[in-house]
Amino acid sequence: MPRVDRRLKAAGGARPVPTTVALREIPGMVDRWRIDPIGAMRVPGIVFASDRLLPQVAEDEALQQVVNVAALPGIVEASYAMPDVHWGYGFPIGGVAATDVASGGVVSPGGVGFDISCGVRLLVSPLLSDELAPRLEDVMDALDVAIPRGLGRGGVWHLDDDRHLDVVLREGARAALAAGLGTERDLARCEDDGNPSGSDPSQVSERARERGLGQMGSLGSGNHFLEVQAVDQIYDAEAARAFGLSLSQVCVMIHCGSRGLGHQICSDHVRVMLGAMPRYGIALVDPQLACAPVDSPEGRAYRGAMAAAANYGRANRQALSAAVRRVFQAAVGTGDLALVYDVSHNLAKLEYHQVEGQARLLCVHRKGATRALPPDHPDLPEDLRAVGQPVLVPGSMGTSSHVLAGVDPGGAFSSTCHGAGRTMSRHAATRLVHGDELRRQLEAAGIAVRARSIRGLSEEAPIAYKDVDEVVATCEHAGLARRVARLRPLGVVKG
Repeated sequence: MPRVDRRLKAAGGARPVPTTVALREIPGMVDRWRIDPIGAMRVPGIVFASDRLLPQVAEDEALQQVVNVAALPGIVEASYAMPDVHWGYGFPIGGVAATDVASGGVVSPGGVGFDISCGVRLLVSPLLSDELAPRLEDVMDALDVAIPRGLGRGGVWHLDDDRHLDVVLREGARAALAAGLGTERDLARCEDDGNPSGSDPSQVSERARERGLGQMGSLGSGNHFLEVQAVDQIYDAEAARAFGLSLSQVCVMIHCGSRGLGHQICSDHVRVMLGAMPRYGIALVDPQLACAPVDSPEGRAYRGAMAAAANYGRANRQALSAAVRRVFQAAVGTGDLALVYDVSHNLAKLEYHQVEGQARLLCVHRKGATRALPPDHPDLPEDLRAVGQPVLVPGSMGTSSHVLAGVDPGGAFSSTCHGAGRTMSRHAATRLVHGDELRRQLEAAGIAVRARSIRGLSEEAPIAYKDVDEVVATCEHAGLARRVARLRPLGVVKG
């Protein structure tokens, strides 16, 4: 990373980065940086980053990807990068971009990612951390047995056949409720009521179906986890009360997505769009940005398959919630864990937003970015409208997680960060930290660890991630969301 030139920053000039992308601070704005349009860029790039985070943002190719995304047909306003941005497939992880449907706007699978509808849900228990402490090891042992995870493993909910899978792909979390895996209140606290619209299971390939059929109700691997936590700080008392959060309260956070089914859907439709782009006169610098007009046959096919995968992801987290409730009921005598919220951070959605003073239908890509609806938004449950949408931001393993809330007017099409954001590859992390040593460090800090893979622990070491406290503070300072509560880890279940 080049040396920071304070004179350059004070003048609002361009700051060089290793990718040769130039940033300049936006006058009058806090923690917002601009990449002026050059070459094929149709809009500027806007990067949200504090002085502390900016060197990490510039260390990989993420900023070049922000530039590449800005060349998408129909893109409006800007190509955005959240404070947790880092290199990804096509789009950076932490990237947000919206295209105007009526003006040739495109949908890009790379703007959603392979783990379609990967997201987070937060459950809250009536127990306090002191009450759970004597039984924490029992709870963690039971979760270790009850929660399937790792590559290719089974799930807690057995789907009988392809027809049963079709029901899940169409109905999402509601299908899980029909199987006795939750309550109506759960749906009210899910984005899209747990059932994203527009699903078309006929656009899901046989291979994707094969991969998803046996994985319903499972975590997977990588950065996915199930964590038992406790509320250790309240920033916004009114919002915390509305969300059902109080100091020392025990929570369970679940981070996972659509498993192999979503991954295969992305692969399938990228291949189709690569072949279709010449017919639409689309030429892009990066083939990983393969795309098609939103209302083209290819665009509609992908959106139908993506919505099916989103329904799978919602049902997956719903099934895991039921397993957690059963464990708590058996281990501590109460399975009463209320859902605070469930929200995805890998999705493309059709939404109306103001563009140059007019309401326009946009295809909003959020990849490693969370929707953050402001107070009084009609898509929020009635009991949350006064305070805004809950935003769930997991930290790296062993560090705090955060609950934020949407603000008005917000920014980046009502979007904010989704996590801490990686600063190094998984391979690099394994060279620096051995899993056994990390386990000892976490347990010495009072965090119970249940992991299937020692290497997986190494890959997700906290040193591989940005400071999540700095990330969420930056989102607040930049006007993207506000902090509501901080959660500290008590125990973690990993693949």
